[in-house]
Amino acid sequence: MGTDNHTWVSEFILLGLSSDWDTQVSLFALFLGMYLVTVLGNLLIALLIRLDSRLHTPMYFFLTNLSVVDVSYATSIVPQLLVHFLADHKVISFVSCVAQLFFSLALGGIEFVLLAVMAYDRYVAVCDPLRYSVIMHGGLCARLTITSWVSGSINSLMQTVITFQLPRCSNKHINHISCELLAMVRLACVDTSSNEAAIMVSCIILLMTPFCLVLLSYIRIISTILKIQSTEGRKKAFHTCASHLTVVALCYGMAIFTYIQPHSSPSVLQEKLISLFYAIFTPMLNPMIYSLRNKEVKGAWQKLLGKFSQLTSKLAI
Repeated sequence: MGTDNHTWVSEFILLGLSSDWDTQVSLFALFLGMYLVTVLGNLLIALLIRLDSRLHTPMYFFLTNLSVVDVSYATSIVPQLLVHFLADHKVISFVSCVAQLFFSLALGGIEFVLLAVMAYDRYVAVCDPLRYSVIMHGGLCARLTITSWVSGSINSLMQTVITFQLPRCSNKHINHISCELLAMVRLACVDTSSNEAAIMVSCIILLMTPFCLVLLSYIRIISTILKIQSTEGRKKAFHTCASHLTVVALCYGMAIFTYIQPHSSPSVLQEKLISLFYAIFTPMLNPMIYSLRNKEVKGAWQKLLGKFSQLTSKLAI
């Protein structure tokens, strides 16, 4: 097979965002700053939830998992992207490419399922508050979280195996910022209709199915909120869901707007922008959204900062 048209390659070349040196240096500085904010913000949220006993609830248990997913997803793509901004030869080995595709697909799928799980949690909190602690017990929360991780990982494993079994011929230039699924499929020198069908099925299972569950949950939530008599009660119920609803709108909104188009598939530029959105912008914004729009998180921050201030004062004396 090494001498015919169907050859395997040991490394790939990522074309990235730009070939202009000044532009790449500017993007390096920008994305490095955003990546550091992403890692710091999500780790602080996870640490805050760990330290404050008032946040030891199902909602914040799921939020901790979301923070871990966000940091891991960003780390699967951004460090390699930063290195390539400053490298003359933007090469990624076959093994690294396989690993990057697997982890990015897995973590993306986990996040979509996890957001649906969090929507169910908010549904129970608003629509059946008296039985919330009974329904959302520790065992169920653990099973739902494990389901999110397992479903995303299994889907990613299947997609990765199928994709990297395709012969690449002599083409090893990936017109993308990472080893993204569609970009890798385009390198194949055989018919990829079965791969495209598998990708469509995957989108339906791990994107549209969780989205429909989120939609159904929020239809019931909004219906319940509208039945509340007092304005203060409606406002309190809405604030219970506001942060999660904002994150859902960001994550699902971009994916559906870009991929579910009636007359065209996403362009290569759109695919690159989507990857950047999910690798950098969403993970960076999520901790900010939960910090700025959630009274419990803001209260925990104030309590933690107060303790830190007292400790600093004692040490100064």
